[in-house]
Amino acid sequence: MAQFKTTEIVLDHKFDPKTCRHSLNDMVHVLHCHHYATLYSRLADDCGMLDGKKLLAEVSEDTFSAFLIRYYERNTVQTIAEKIAIAEQYYAATGLGQMQVTCAGMESGEVNLIHSHVDEGWIKKWGKRDQPVNFITAGYIAGMFNALFGCAPRTYHVVESECIVSGAERSKFEVVRK
Repeated sequence: MAQFKTTEIVLDHKFDPKTCRHSLNDMVHVLHCHHYATLYSRLADDCGMLDGKKLLAEVSEDTFSAFLIRYYERNTVQTIAEKIAIAEQYYAATGLGQMQVTCAGMESGEVNLIHSHVDEGWIKKWGKRDQPVNFITAGYIAGMFNALFGCAPRTYHVVESECIVSGAERSKFEVVRK
């Protein structure tokens, strides 16, 4: 009989009452709710003075990549399959939704969102639209691929080609190495 080992993320949440800051595994962390994430995604989308969507994605890429790299090193997570399992679980734990990596290679990949709290929040607040809204997730995915394959920031280009906010059953992201 075959046996399978399940890789599960371990998160140590702490709150510092003096600074009013949360941390996960000794890294400062902001716990998200979909209302807040939807609002600042809308603000980034509306911003005319700079490319708010790109800025939000890049901050997300840098932040999540650093967390995942540190987690993998501290917990001796070595295989790509284990790293993906941890990244999918961390995405859910941060309150962003449910992610499924369907394909991941050094040069390209594909990721689906089964549930997206930003999409769901956006639809409830402003209704459907024909453009994607998952700027944070695009950055998360780029950061995840950096962490999976030991690459520098801005190595991967991530495009949301299908989105729940536009009526798709799931959001789909295509990843290509630049």
